[in-house]
Amino acid sequence: MMKNHTDYRGFRYPPEIIGYAVWLYYRFTLSFRDIEDLLAERGVTVSYEAIRLWCIRFGLNYARQLRKKSHRFGDHWYLGVLGPNRRKSALVDLGLWQSG
Repeated sequence: MMKNHTDYRGFRYPPEIIGYAVWLYYRFTLSFRDIEDLLAERGVTVSYEAIRLWCIRFGLNYARQLRKKSHRFGDHWYLGVLGPNRRKSALVDLGLWQSG
């Protein structure tokens, strides 16, 4: 989550809760009302409108951080050696497998 706590000055909720809500929105593409429900299950009463405003204000930084950290599977395909090998899967037998 974000380390700079000065950005959160003036908000009712601590930076950890704001960061968690924004992280949920961008990581799992949940709706604001879904996040409101998840936070309510944990005892945090916050409106979906507040979550929407947090995502507008802090979302770009979180989205950038998530893109940097995410390893995208399926970006590279490799061509292997063709040959009879009964122990491996059909794609490896054909000489194709996916990285990751």
